[in-house]
Amino acid sequence: MKMIAKHWQRIAVTLIPLVFALLHAVGVAPVGVLQRLDDIIYDARLRATMPRTLDERIVIVDIDEKSLAEVGRFPWGRNKLAQLLDILFDQQKIALLGFDIVFAEADDSSGLSRLTDLARNEFKDQPGFADRVRQLQPELDYDAKFARALDKRAVVMGYYFTSSDRDGHATGTLPVPVLSSAQVKGRIVSAFSWSGFGANIELLAKAAPTAGHFNPVADSDGVMRSLPLLAEYKGQYYESLSLAMFRRLFGSPAVVLGFSDEQWLSRNYQGLDRVILKEGKSTLSIPVDRHVATLVPFRGVGGPNGGSFRYVSAADVLAGRLPVASLKDKIILVGTTAPGLQDARVTPVGEVYPGVETHANVIAGWLDNKVTLKPDYAMGYDVFMLVMAGMLLAIGLPLLSAPRAVMLSCGVLCFVTVVNSWLYIGWGLVLPLAAAIVMNLAAFALNMSYGYLVETRSKRELAHLFGTYVPPELVDEMVKDPDSYSMKATNRELTVMFCDMRGFTKMSEQMEPTQLQELLTGVFSNLTGIIRANRGTIDKYMGDCVMAFWGAPVDTPEHAHMAVKSAMEMAHAVRDINRDHRERGLPEIGVGIGINTGTMCVGDMGSNIRRAYTVIGDAVNLGSRLEGLSKVYGVDIVVSETTRKMATDFAWQELDRVRVKGKDQAVAIFWPMAPVAQLNEATTSEIKTWASFVKAYRAQSWDQADVLLINLMRMNAKKFLYQLYADRVASMRLLPFDPQWDGATNFETK
Repeated sequence: MKMIAKHWQRIAVTLIPLVFALLHAVGVAPVGVLQRLDDIIYDARLRATMPRTLDERIVIVDIDEKSLAEVGRFPWGRNKLAQLLDILFDQQKIALLGFDIVFAEADDSSGLSRLTDLARNEFKDQPGFADRVRQLQPELDYDAKFARALDKRAVVMGYYFTSSDRDGHATGTLPVPVLSSAQVKGRIVSAFSWSGFGANIELLAKAAPTAGHFNPVADSDGVMRSLPLLAEYKGQYYESLSLAMFRRLFGSPAVVLGFSDEQWLSRNYQGLDRVILKEGKSTLSIPVDRHVATLVPFRGVGGPNGGSFRYVSAADVLAGRLPVASLKDKIILVGTTAPGLQDARVTPVGEVYPGVETHANVIAGWLDNKVTLKPDYAMGYDVFMLVMAGMLLAIGLPLLSAPRAVMLSCGVLCFVTVVNSWLYIGWGLVLPLAAAIVMNLAAFALNMSYGYLVETRSKRELAHLFGTYVPPELVDEMVKDPDSYSMKATNRELTVMFCDMRGFTKMSEQMEPTQLQELLTGVFSNLTGIIRANRGTIDKYMGDCVMAFWGAPVDTPEHAHMAVKSAMEMAHAVRDINRDHRERGLPEIGVGIGINTGTMCVGDMGSNIRRAYTVIGDAVNLGSRLEGLSKVYGVDIVVSETTRKMATDFAWQELDRVRVKGKDQAVAIFWPMAPVAQLNEATTSEIKTWASFVKAYRAQSWDQADVLLINLMRMNAKKFLYQLYADRVASMRLLPFDPQWDGATNFETK
């Protein structure tokens, strides 16, 4: 006790992370970063434990690009879908079929309504015309034909709910709800609620009365990890497509909500932890979370080549290319992977994951009784683990030496991680872990920091040594571990930037020296601030040029990304500066920026009189050459291929393959069009068209290149790059085909 009293201040400091972690755990002050980290941990575990095996029980009939090419664009006439049903049930002998598609509008593709209208109006006096239309009606009424194919077959239709319309826009006919508010008996059910829906037309809904919604629900980061089993609409509860199909497999048992049985719990406590399927004395429980949703037990990566489920092209089914009864007793899901039909989801196992396959995964998981769950008591578990680990660290760390404190912290971290992982792998429980990990690390860091001087001699020497060369923000980070930094030259992978101001010579002739100095100071201050805000190191100013690099002296794994981000912000800042200059009557400026990533020698270099912390090497020289090429291609930023490969968060347009002075090997150069997160449809289309042009250009297919250039100029008529290549194509089509040409442009000057 005396030792604890002696170190009470240090113990109190160590408890600070515990307090914040508990506030997050109980929801008083939730921390978005911790929730995101929990999601990352869950996603990593899911990917690590996926079976990655083929489930033979479920087959996806895919309306893919092949089907669209053979049958025609979607939606198809429902006579085709009736034919599809007849083949699957009569020839293939399937057990169950579910549509991940909604048929919300009547099918008029046969022209029957037009013929009927003609019979009633223009040709009502034409003998036999109306009779002939009535004779054709059974064959041309595609909806009725589809309804007859659905009738008395094991088919589950799909539909969706929506809340995009405040007035609750509704189309089609909903199925019979599986639960009413009266059946919930006053208990709180936090199911997802919607105000509108898009369901199947009445004729089809009557023919196939079993239906389920296929609403995707994404987490805050935009990733879909779970599917709602029940959705609330006007006090009624409707089942999902996967639940409806699963129930149909077992004779459509009744749905009952399962609540915790603890008598001491308040009725205001939800306590809902399962959905029960009840048929007579037989029951089957499906674990659910507080939103009556189930986590999707992904089997592997999605798609026809993912290996989780067998995909069969709808075109092959319609064309009779499948052996008879090859799908016998299979569970069939009809969906689409065609990109134009936009049924893709962002999931933990893929950013473009077929929506239809999420339902297949859920059904397969239920059949295997392998379901993961975020239990209702997750908060209690998190609080218990935090208190236990936090108190142990708070009391133990101040009493131990640094090596033993490290061992204690690592031991606690391993314990909470192993227990959490055991509960996940062994029992399928998804429980919080991020708060415990971060609390552990923060408690250790605070405790160790409190035990030592904030400023030691080595730290002050480091700050004095590097303070002349690097931004103060990086110096502050470096002094936390002074032994890791020195001025000694080393070879490291870094990213270098050269930014040259255009029009400087003209300005120097028109402006007074003091005006020019003021203008340069303002511009460089603005650009330097952007570089420093993105963890860049200013190497030097060379007249009207700024040189900077990323990744040293402080290691920055995302150095390429930060450099490109800085360049785009600098180009944007120059546009803002020019608007200000126009208003003030000052000359406008331009910039050319070159960026390259590669191995460079970095360290303290120079003479005995003057030295500087700088970078040198072939990769640096290439960065300088790229800056000069920006004027040639009419862009403000030119980036090498090595930088482009590392900066994956941007959409790129390849400018050319060039062979600069002093280099025998050609390198690809690129221009960052926009961050991926900010891409719009027009830019995406322009990138795809440009990629096709580059392919045609390098294949010396000049006619095709001309056509693509015309399309590109329509998209962006003012872009200098397209006119440049138009002139090139016009010149090169005069030359004979050269099989040795590698598509590169040679530059003999700097």
